[in-house]
Amino acid sequence: MSARCTICPRNCLIEPGKFGACGVRTCLNDSVTHADYGLLSAIHIDPIEKKPLNHYLPGASALSLGSFGCNLMCRGCQNYEISRASCQCGGFKLSPEKIIHTAKTHQCPIIAYTYNEPIIWAEFVCETAHEAKLAGLKNIMVTAGYATLDTAKWLFSDIDGANVDLKGFSEDFYKSWANGKLQPVLEILEYLHSIPDFWLEITTLLIPGINDDTQMLKQEFEWLAAHLGTEIPVHLSAFHPDYKALDIPCTPVQTIQKARQLAQDIGLKFIYPGNVRLSADTCCPNCANTLIRRQGFHIEITGMNHQRCASCGQIIPGVFA
Repeated sequence: MSARCTICPRNCLIEPGKFGACGVRTCLNDSVTHADYGLLSAIHIDPIEKKPLNHYLPGASALSLGSFGCNLMCRGCQNYEISRASCQCGGFKLSPEKIIHTAKTHQCPIIAYTYNEPIIWAEFVCETAHEAKLAGLKNIMVTAGYATLDTAKWLFSDIDGANVDLKGFSEDFYKSWANGKLQPVLEILEYLHSIPDFWLEITTLLIPGINDDTQMLKQEFEWLAAHLGTEIPVHLSAFHPDYKALDIPCTPVQTIQKARQLAQDIGLKFIYPGNVRLSADTCCPNCANTLIRRQGFHIEITGMNHQRCASCGQIIPGVFA
């Protein structure tokens, strides 16, 4: 008989042998599970700044894992080769033990669950993260945050940090661009922010004429400041045409600059441009001293003394050791 998948807000009713909207969760023995446990599409060593996380162990390497499928359907997805593929498209399997061994062999203190949506292969993420934590490694997720609160409470139990892709700030946008809803993502953001010692950063991809108007961005930045605090790092990334959005142009640099200034005017203290040639240095919000210089993914910590600004002593939020 069919079974209801409760991993995300879609609540797909899945027939035996069929798949949910994500393309990988299936009904087996009257319950829902990931169709091919432990199946991966990619494994790479990336700088943590590529996730992007700028305030979490800057300069560290992360062993990055990806699988297949996604529970959102973004028109401009830049990983559509795996996010829109099912688990029947190939791939390879690694055990949690092998993943941990690989991370340690290559001196990666972090395992990153990324490339496609980790929420839909949550069981394997959860097992691997638990074993990795016991082995002294850190775990981070790159996610769109499209999960139920019940899922988040067990999935993030061994996760140390995340970058959440907040795609825009209206229900109409989420429906038309990603075939999803905004409110569940906001609920997950508030939940993650409430977890003690959990590190959270936000990314918003600015899509010309779609989600980059001043009013929508103002609402987003005001919500972030009010609900997650003014010290949360926010990455504003430039869009490049891909998948089903080839007719949309690249984001002008001026759009990123304008959005960055708006966020700063609202009070957000750490705003980072992405995919453009603009400075992404980390600066002290109190005295403007440059704390971390960034050239692409190369970083140099120049103005910090442990977790404080070396110039004025201001505590800088993040995980730096």
